Amino acid sequence: METILFLVHAEAAGAPLRRHAREALAAARQLAADVGGRLVVGLVGGDVGALAGQVGGCGAERVLGVEGPQFEAARYASDAAAAEALCRAAGATLVVLAATSRWSRVAAGVAHRLGGGIDTHVTRIEAGGGAPAVTRWVYRQRIETVLRRDRRPWVLTVEAGIAPEWQGGGGGPAPELLEVKLAEPRSRVVGTEAPAGDQQTIRPDAGLLFVAGAGWTKKQPDGAVKAAEAERLILEFLAKARASLGSTKSLVDMGGEGQAVLPFLSHLNQVGQTGSTPRHPKGLATCCHGEEPHTVGWRFVKERRAISLDANCGWARGKADVLYVADAFDVMRELNALL
Repeated sequence: METILFLVHAEAAGAPLRRHAREALAAARQLAADVGGRLVVGLVGGDVGALAGQVGGCGAERVLGVEGPQFEAARYASDAAAAEALCRAAGATLVVLAATSRWSRVAAGVAHRLGGGIDTHVTRIEAGGGAPAVTRWVYRQRIETVLRRDRRPWVLTVEAGIAPEWQGGGGGPAPELLEVKLAEPRSRVVGTEAPAGDQQTIRPDAGLLFVAGAGWTKKQPDGAVKAAEAERLILEFLAKARASLGSTKSLVDMGGEGQAVLPFLSHLNQVGQTGSTPRHPKGLATCCHGEEPHTVGWRFVKERRAISLDANCGWARGKADVLYVADAFDVMRELNALL
């Protein structure tokens, strides 16, 4: 019988379980039901009591935890040791984790310590005939592959949007706390530096992804380049709509070509074939001129809209659910006024 272990790290004290983690938990629950296996939940953090109360009603047979000040902050040594201890205590054959930066950093090392295998960036989990199989995209997200492994434990880091998020509450078994001894740390976390909320442009949990293309910094119909106005319009929209910002490779790279750039963009904002694969409920592409490699990365956005002056561009020909044939500057001015 398969034993499915869902691993999750506790955020700040009392913080609710993030959407990505709830989706991964839903996928783990469904996998346990499909293979007729046991579900175990593993918690890691400074204090896992509040988190145990949130996930206790998910139907897990056991809830295991590793807690202490040394497990509060993200650190490879402590996170890997905690995950390894939880996997061994649970007797896990399948391990499901949300593909957060914290878990993605240690997942491969944990699989190696356990003598198991790992697959990352999983976008679907199935169990046809009682045998688990996972789906992921390869070759710049152009080919979908289905993978099966006999090697156990099998560690799976799953992308956002893999399943409808679990909406359950508390209850269930009391957490069993494990003791994990660590060597004296050679580093210590003294704090976190992050941009203010109104300056943050990458918001994985946002309901809308706004993508800026190279057209924002090109000459406009009156012959002028309006990069400063483009910057103002885009940042104003992001602040008002609480949207996440994406960009095409061409716009990110134009700074090296001596052209006008949007200074708040970096390669971290890059989405599509050569960047990240966004998973937002809605997406709005502007000034992208139908760039095919870019649109490949939009396959997981559920509702896709675009603004373009060219009704025959790549976006208009099957890439967008709704196309606004208009000037993006005019549309965003009006949209910001409405917001």
